Formats: sequence, structure tokens, C-alpha cells
Amino acid sequence: MKVIVTERISDKGVELLKAEKGLDVDVCFDIPRDELLKVIGKYDAVIVRSVTKVNEEFFKHATNLKVVGRAGNGVDNIELEPATKRGVIVVNTPESNVISAAEHTIGLMLASARNTVRAHKMIESRVWERKDLKGTELFQKTLGIIGLGRIGTLVTKRMQAFGMTVIAYDPYIPDARFRQLGVEKCETLDELLEKSDVITIHTPKTEETINMVGAAELAKCKKGVRLVNCARGGLYNEQAVADAIKSGQVASLGLDVLADEPKAISPLIDLPQCVLTPHLGADTLEAQDKVGIAIAKEVINALHGEMVPNAVNLPALHPQEMEGMLKYLELGEALGKLYYQMEKAPVEKIEIIYEGAVADMETSLITRAVLKGVFEPVLKERINVVNAELATKSRGVEVVEGKNNDKDKNNKILVNIYAGKKVFNVAGTVLSNGLVRITEIDGYDFDLTPAHYMIVVRNEDKPGMIGQIGTLLGAAHVNIATMQVSRTQIKGTAMMFMTVDNEVDKETIKLITGIDGITASYFVKL
Repeated sequence: MKVIVTERISDKGVELLKAEKGLDVDVCFDIPRDELLKVIGKYDAVIVRSVTKVNEEFFKHATNLKVVGRAGNGVDNIELEPATKRGVIVVNTPESNVISAAEHTIGLMLASARNTVRAHKMIESRVWERKDLKGTELFQKTLGIIGLGRIGTLVTKRMQAFGMTVIAYDPYIPDARFRQLGVEKCETLDELLEKSDVITIHTPKTEETINMVGAAELAKCKKGVRLVNCARGGLYNEQAVADAIKSGQVASLGLDVLADEPKAISPLIDLPQCVLTPHLGADTLEAQDKVGIAIAKEVINALHGEMVPNAVNLPALHPQEMEGMLKYLELGEALGKLYYQMEKAPVEKIEIIYEGAVADMETSLITRAVLKGVFEPVLKERINVVNAELATKSRGVEVVEGKNNDKDKNNKILVNIYAGKKVFNVAGTVLSNGLVRITEIDGYDFDLTPAHYMIVVRNEDKPGMIGQIGTLLGAAHVNIATMQVSRTQIKGTAMMFMTVDNEVDKETIKLITGIDGITASYFVKL
């Protein structure tokens, strides 16, 4: 598989990619856009930073792409909808530079509060004068944090050690997290603005957050408030902040990001109350090594078909959660794959019910695995856990998820697939030793280990069925690895389930179906 790196990452990251068996790596830092579009079609993966625009135009040329790796935190330059539609995984490295970004935030906070840059320039001019450089202590001041995510949390802990009272506004963080951090929760942005002596913002750049703090918001702040932004340019309205500095409403600003970066144009640049840096938040030796290594590992895992915790267009999971979920993902996909290999009617509704401890997991990812399994055998386009949900909805199929987390219940995933008046059901579990089991197929009870090649047979419950099937398979040189039979009643119908060592041709399946007493037979491939 081919990987192209279009922007600079650490040498350690490049070395890790090149050392991986089966990868052909091209390092093309700063490749012109037109050249990139000409060649991107032959690559399975691309690694970018913040300059390369991975948009609809890009994806139209990137016909073989499987993963986009963003070396860094945000994905402002990557359009997620066309990526998800095509089943392309987008991964980033949100944890790699958080310490560097938090420390730079604090550095700008201190530098702006103590007029450090102005003092340095004065000394450079051989002037020793302190009367216009009086600063402010942070001790016992109130720090308002907008966005209590990873970086906001690190800033919180460090500034609490400075003796600051920390308050925060983040409607997406549960109350328990605020209590755990010892942070006062502000129900509204206005509440935070009114209470804070210093404000720092740590949100992504979205339609909701662009110009989040403008003239109207600054007017609600305490006079002499100090601002910091090491997140994304444009979260503070630059003109409004410049006006507020000139009026004295804002005492100082520490800013690492500009709205029009990398262009150094802003009404804030010439104001002495501002400390500005050119997006250095993640620019430390340690962070760059960590980012390069982390994105290389993420891309390698994605190309090998392994789940990646930092996939942006998948539910967010902690690595330990992912490890415990892998077998359930395997089970979910196996359960889904049985339907279209045993039935032909178009699916109208899929109901997935989780029982026992599995109900407490991030089941949305398992649901995606089930949907992938259902539609993979019949869809020509590539389908995976990234685009399975979108592909299902686009076909008008309703998806319902239910949970019963009663601790007395055994772990179980039950899938009911509705097609017209018929309901096809299949269920399974993961045992405590990690073994995957299929426990029910269309009303028949089993205890089966799914395999790559399987045969399922519906038949009348009468003597002689197993022997005749074995004879036909033997003649076709197909070895049976395991076999189980389940029946509804003594003289009713039955189902046979066999795992076999190799593929079974259509002619052999047709011969099996022709045996007297057999109503249907299917070759199933997982």
C-alpha cells in the first residue's frame, strides 16, 4: 500500500512509516496542489498538517484512498462528510501536543499580564524604565475557560496551582467532570464573561464558535479583562478585541492564532498590549516527535484494518475501551453478514438489542459493525464502519438500538432484521475468555464459533440428512471442521450449521438443496 506525506512531520514519524512492511512511502513536503491532485489516485493514505486542503475536489481524485492522517489536533482543512461518504477514515493526534499547547497558553497569559515583551523591547532599546510596565498577579484571580476539553483541563490544573479560581463554560461536558476538576460550571457564556478576570478559549473552529467573542460579549466582561487564545484563529473577533483594547475594556491579549493565518495581517499586531506568536502552541521538540510517531501509528493501524481510537469520523473511544470492544465488533459484523447470504428480501428495518454488560459499552460502534456486515455482501461500493450508518440511512433503512443493562443478564447482542412481513433474527455473545459465539439463527439455538467459510442448511427433521450432506461435501473435497444441528421440535424442522475448510462452489450447494427433505442451503463467507 502507498502512503504520501504532504507536509512536514518529525523524522521519527517518517522512519516508522518506512520501517513498516508492505508500505511504500513517498515524502513530498509542500507538493504543489495541481501535482498532488494528479498523483493522489494511486495512494491508500495521505498524511497532512493544516495546509493541504482535503476537500471534495481532493476526494474526487483520491479514488483509492482509505485513510487521511492529520498530524495535529484540529481538522479544519479536512471535509469530513465526503470522507465519511466514501468510507475514508480520518484520524488525528489530539493527545500528542496538548501539554505543549497548555504550557504555551500559560506562557502567553503570564507574558501579557506582566508586559514581558514590551519590557524586553525596552531593554533592547537600552532604556531602563518601569513606570508603564506595571503588571497584574494571577493569584486569587478568576480564570474563565471556554471549552473544558483536554487542553482546557490541563490549563485548569496548572492555574489552580497558581491559586486561581477556575470557572468554565462547556455545554458538552457533564456536571460530574466539573466536580471532579474542582471547577465552577457556568450555565451560559455570559455568566463566564461577567465573572472572569482572565479568559482563555479552547474550542474547535466551527460555525458555532467563529467570532464567539465579539463586541457585544466583550462589553459584558469586567473592565480590564485579559484574554488568551491558543486554539484557533477567529474565535475572538479581532477587530472587536482591538477596539476594546483601545477603549481600556480589555487590558491585554495573548494570541497564538490569527484569523487569516499564515498571513500576518490583523488590527491587533501593532497594539503594545498584545503578545502575538505565529501558531507555536504545538511547536516543541517533544510535541513534534509525539505527533509524528502518533500519526504514523494511526495510519498504519488503519491500513491494516485495525480500529483506531482517534478516528475523527467514528465514535471517540479510549484505547482501553477499544481493546475490550474488538471481539464485539467481530461478533456484530458476523451477525450482520448472515442476513443477505441467507435471505434476499430488501431490508426495511434493523433492530439491535444489547443485553448485559455490553449495553454499557459505546454500542454505536458495534451497531456500525452490524450494519457493515448486513450490507457488505450486496453493495458494490466500499462499506466499512465509517460509512455504514450513512449508507444504511441513504437506503431508507430504519435503525433502532435498544439496551437492557441488567447485570443479571448474560452478555448478548440480538439483531432483528425486518423485511416485509418477515423478521430474521440472529444473536451472539462474547465469552469471558474472549471467544465469539453465535447463539441463535432465525429461531434456532446454537453454540457456534463463526468461521471464514460456513454452510447453513434448513431441513425437515428426519433421519439421513447429515449423512447425505457429508457424502456430497466429501465428493466435492470439502472438509467439515465442525457441525451442529438445532431443531424446533422432535418431528418438525431443523437447521444445520457447518464450518468448512475451503470455499464451496454453487453446484455443490445446489446439489445439497436438491436432497429430499432439505428446503434451503447457503454458503456463508465471513
